Amino acid sequence: MTRVIYKIVEHDGGFAYQVGSTFSETFADRNSALKAAERAAKEQQISGATNGIAYEDSSGTWHEELSDGSDRPQTEVLE
Repeated sequence: MTRVIYKIVEHDGGFAYQVGSTFSETFADRNSALKAAERAAKEQQISGATNGIAYEDSSGTWHEELSDGSDRPQTEVLE
């Protein structure tokens, strides 16, 4: 199972949550960023519909896959 970790970090004069190398919008305080990360982590665990997806990898190659709507990642929020 995939594991997604949300980290609360200082960012752009405030605080944000970071997943991998991606940052959320900037929040005025740590608590607001934490609440947003917790909300996003919970939403990511909600099952959805099975759909086809297409994406481009870092080398510019396109891929098509079937995404199982019940295959949700394990999430964790780190302060």
